[in-house]
Amino acid sequence: MSNKKPEIIEREEIILNESQNKMIASGWGQEVLDNTITEKITYLSAGLKVKGYISYLKNSDKKYPCVIWNRGGIGNRGVIDAFTARGMFGQIANWGYVVLASQYRGNAGGEGHDEFGGEDVNDVLNLIPLAEEIKNADKEKWGIEGWSRGGMMTYLALTRTDIFKCAIVSGGIANLRCSSDESPFMRRLYEVTMGKYKEKEFYEKCESRSIVKFADKLPKNTPILMIHGISDERVLPHDSLDLSYKLLELKIPFRLVMLEGGDHFNKKHRKEVDEMRKLWFEKYLM
Repeated sequence: MSNKKPEIIEREEIILNESQNKMIASGWGQEVLDNTITEKITYLSAGLKVKGYISYLKNSDKKYPCVIWNRGGIGNRGVIDAFTARGMFGQIANWGYVVLASQYRGNAGGEGHDEFGGEDVNDVLNLIPLAEEIKNADKEKWGIEGWSRGGMMTYLALTRTDIFKCAIVSGGIANLRCSSDESPFMRRLYEVTMGKYKEKEFYEKCESRSIVKFADKLPKNTPILMIHGISDERVLPHDSLDLSYKLLELKIPFRLVMLEGGDHFNKKHRKEVDEMRKLWFEKYLM
């Protein structure tokens, strides 16, 4: 483990062409283009050069709460491209936040190896010190959000710190079900991410990434909004349902929203989901 402190070593504003800007305006709103800046960054995490993004409001000396956003996927499948980052992170920044996101080690040209919830959880936590380098970041107010695998990363990060005032997880992995073949998506994750271990080691790795097995490690005062599509065939809906029973037992504050007809991406419910997310952050961070 390197003792080099986390810091941004490269940053570059994302500049899109006219056609892309029109698509951003259509998909996320003209105000995202007008009001926000999104940058590609390279930052140090445990001595590794890791790729990511930051997004924030233009021309403002006001301080804004910080939100860490955790991507889904594994390896370069699930990497956030510059166009998507400009829209998605710009939208959150336009709501009044400073956004920080990691591609996780080993991805998008970064150093190291994606461990799917192993040492790469530190790449999430090492975004926190980067707020020191963003002039309008309120370093006292933090939220965290993740989708799919990013939901798993969010849960794991929450077990390491109580800095976050709220969390949002959409279609999040809460239980890897190591011996199950009920989801083709899960089988692929086992094959690609876990490597070839002896059976006991394999199960230990799975369980160490399944928050339902150690939900008691979650902070007791961080409210979690869980959103899951009932028709999600990649991360099964009962991941969120099973976790909700644990949270009830532990008296951890949460809200569970199950969306009828919602797939893994909740495409049919995008506006509804965006409104829920926005209101959750406003309730706990503003």
